[in-house]
Amino acid sequence: MVKDFNIAKREEDISAYAGYVGSAFMLGRSLTSILWGIIADRYGRKPVVIIGIISVVIFNTLFGLSTSFWMAVIMRFILGGLNGLLGPMRAYATEIFREEYQALGLSTVVAAWGVGLVFGPALGGYLAQPVDKYPHLFPKGSFWDKFPYFLPSFIISAFSLAVAISCIWLPETLHNHSESTDNTEALESGKSGADKDNMIQKDESILRNWPLMSSIIVYCVFALHDIAYSEVFSLWAVSPRRLGGLNFTTDDVGNVLAISGLAIIIFQLGLYQSVQNVCGPIVLARIAGVLSIPILQSYPFMTMLKGFTLHIVIYSASILKNLTTEIISTGLFILQNRAVEQHQRGVANGICMTAMSACKVIGPAAGGAVLALSQKRLNASFLPGTHLVFFVLNVVEGLGVLLMFKPFLTEKKKETSEQLH
Repeated sequence: MVKDFNIAKREEDISAYAGYVGSAFMLGRSLTSILWGIIADRYGRKPVVIIGIISVVIFNTLFGLSTSFWMAVIMRFILGGLNGLLGPMRAYATEIFREEYQALGLSTVVAAWGVGLVFGPALGGYLAQPVDKYPHLFPKGSFWDKFPYFLPSFIISAFSLAVAISCIWLPETLHNHSESTDNTEALESGKSGADKDNMIQKDESILRNWPLMSSIIVYCVFALHDIAYSEVFSLWAVSPRRLGGLNFTTDDVGNVLAISGLAIIIFQLGLYQSVQNVCGPIVLARIAGVLSIPILQSYPFMTMLKGFTLHIVIYSASILKNLTTEIISTGLFILQNRAVEQHQRGVANGICMTAMSACKVIGPAAGGAVLALSQKRLNASFLPGTHLVFFVLNVVEGLGVLLMFKPFLTEKKKETSEQLH
């Protein structure tokens, strides 16, 4: 899409401009996530979720109709600002399950997010430029020729509209525990000044809650890595062989991502709960983090392979890499939601989304820029070509793995939450 906007002067610069479009959404989301979290704690999870989905219907459609680079960036930015549903949805997933099944609730949200991350690019790969791919259905000179990226955007918007309508039957969970309404009433019904101070102090203590804050910081490091990896993988796979890429078509990339998405669904919904019951969410996340480093460093060597062997290796590596990503995210989500009481959960997830979105603003732009740089230094003596970009991704991943150990990352003890009641 960025290539067709003709804003990049050289082929090597397309990656960097594509990164800016990716970052615009996250910048918008980082500015509003805490506000949406407060609204979700005050008025309920459901209104925030419905507003977020309707914003996708409108602004994703307009994104597909973008005729310039800056229109695309602005549409993504506005969509990010209005899309505050992921934080409240995590709180929701925690609240509809008893504590022993919360891992299943959160792994379902992570699976859904992972599937979106995978099927989104796959849909784009199959449905973008339909006039070139399916000329018998979409004739040249038609509306689809003028807006070659409208079809995937329209399909996603139509799906979002169906989801928005189905949300009418979504039950609200904020009233599941009386403490949240008690707190609101305490502040509104004019209780004594000391009581009010205690309530406000309890809310302020969220920033001094180290189990929550440490898990958010670690999650941000992995979020930075994951979004940069998603950006780099697609751009690297379609890059020509002379620039150290795989020379894949967008359909090839779509196939790899679709199969990875299927593996995520099967693992997260079928196996995750059982596996984390054995060793706990954080030990499992540490193992996944360590395993993902050698997988990622093997990517540049795949350019030596061809044909069937290349496809087997890239499919296996992509599935494993995406599974480790989802295991780490789910483990950290479980920690975050266990670290706070229900009346703070929307805000806690809002803080997490803000911090994560800020990292994800940097991720696509930085990933695209480092890939562009690595494609310019193909003959360097140290980390030539794409070895550089995957090494940089691994440095970030390695930092995240180190921070997952004590004393940095701590879990909230169950007694503490019982004492609070």
